[in-house]
Amino acid sequence: MPEPGPESPGDAGLRGRDLIGLGGLVSAAVIFGTVAGIVIDQLAGTEPVFTLVGVALGMVAGAAGFWVRVRDAIRQP
Repeated sequence: MPEPGPESPGDAGLRGRDLIGLGGLVSAAVIFGTVAGIVIDQLAGTEPVFTLVGVALGMVAGAAGFWVRVRDAIRQP
């Protein structure tokens, strides 16, 4: 009986590089939302309204991206 290797069908899940990618995805989404909010606030003179909205949208976008990637990794055969 062959031993399972790193590419065996029973080896579904997330590896270290996948987890680092997930962290980068969430971080990038929050940072992008924050920076976009700051820029809009400076242009509109409405500090901190759009900064807070940008942070919230970045968190939602990061969580959604995280969920999609984890869901896909779990569904892999």
